[in-house]
Amino acid sequence: MSKLLVTGRQKLSGEVYVQGAKNSSLPILAATILTKGESVIFNCPNLSDIDASSRILRYLGCKVERSDHTIVVKSDDVCRSDIPDELMRKTRSSIVFLGAVLARTGRARLSFPGGCEIGLRPIDMHLKALRELGAEIKEKHGYLDCSAPYGLKGTKISLSFPSVGATEDIMIAACLASGTTTITNAAREPEIVDLADYLNKCGAKIYGAGEGVVMIDGVSSLNGTSHTIIPDRIVAATLMSCAASTGSHIMLRGVIGSQLESVIPVFEETGCTVKYKDGDMEFVSPKRLKTMKIVRTMPYPGVPTDAQAPLLAAACVADGTSVFVENIFENRYRHTSELVRMGAKIKTEGKIAVVEGVQSLYGASVEATDLRGAAALIVAGLCAESDTEISGIKYLERGYENFEIVLSSLGADIKKV
Repeated sequence: MSKLLVTGRQKLSGEVYVQGAKNSSLPILAATILTKGESVIFNCPNLSDIDASSRILRYLGCKVERSDHTIVVKSDDVCRSDIPDELMRKTRSSIVFLGAVLARTGRARLSFPGGCEIGLRPIDMHLKALRELGAEIKEKHGYLDCSAPYGLKGTKISLSFPSVGATEDIMIAACLASGTTTITNAAREPEIVDLADYLNKCGAKIYGAGEGVVMIDGVSSLNGTSHTIIPDRIVAATLMSCAASTGSHIMLRGVIGSQLESVIPVFEETGCTVKYKDGDMEFVSPKRLKTMKIVRTMPYPGVPTDAQAPLLAAACVADGTSVFVENIFENRYRHTSELVRMGAKIKTEGKIAVVEGVQSLYGASVEATDLRGAAALIVAGLCAESDTEISGIKYLERGYENFEIVLSSLGADIKKV
């Protein structure tokens, strides 16, 4: 098993391009199942989650070729409607294949997804919505057996929570349904817009993506297209956290400033300076951060839950006390016990975490238990006294491409062994 060795107290400097968004790439790859012809996906990051999705596509009968950050998918010869348990367990996002396979083949049989253990990510909204579209779903022995004997039919769907995954699943399935589907209380994340942009290029008719109400007029078929994945706003927020904790000055290239409007004020509150122009973001941190006061995670356009862990790690070395309120997942503070090993002062109770800033963290041997928690440990390790050894980096590699190389290019002393 690989580990990361981080030598702290190294300031970062220089510039780096932000990778393509994992949370856009995964649903778009699933959506290629709907198409005939060839889809060329540019700016797709090299991640283990992407590899897992590619294996699922190949199993289903698609031809998948990869060259650096470009993936070419040909879905003409889809010949299966089942996905084995071992493939579903590789990533939590694999549930988005449910709507795609069902819409393409009329059937789908798959197990419940795996991935990070950050608490329940119920798929009941997915199943309820697909049933409303006309699917018959049986749950037995850990498998979902789905069929659409009379085809999928457009309908009005109201989500009890603006779930990103459910919104994506419905959008994908509704593209080939007969009639019009309306989603109310839809998720508004930029990744939803990116998926809609790809599908519309393929010939879908999706309106209102990025707003609370999304309409999809079903079409008879979709054709492959070319599409460039948006930059990963969570990776950008993580790099900002790395710079903040180390009092550094860096430049992020290829970002979309509007997608970071919820986290920029959090950093500015700590004394950081953020300047954005034409895809470039200059980030300057003071020698010592001020408190973040209260940070609440919320659906977009609020502070993303995926940014909570790296932000919290930076708050560990800020002056004063910061309070975090996690409103999305109930088990997303697992990284805090490892930060405490490094000298952080954190108390958690339910969805609340109270962080009392310390003068300095110190290196320790710590273990990541989820994707964003792994990023938080890196943020802490970069500013800690002495060396930090981080195990469990398989989680990091689900969402961050060669992160140790990226940070090394900015002057960090970090290596994988």
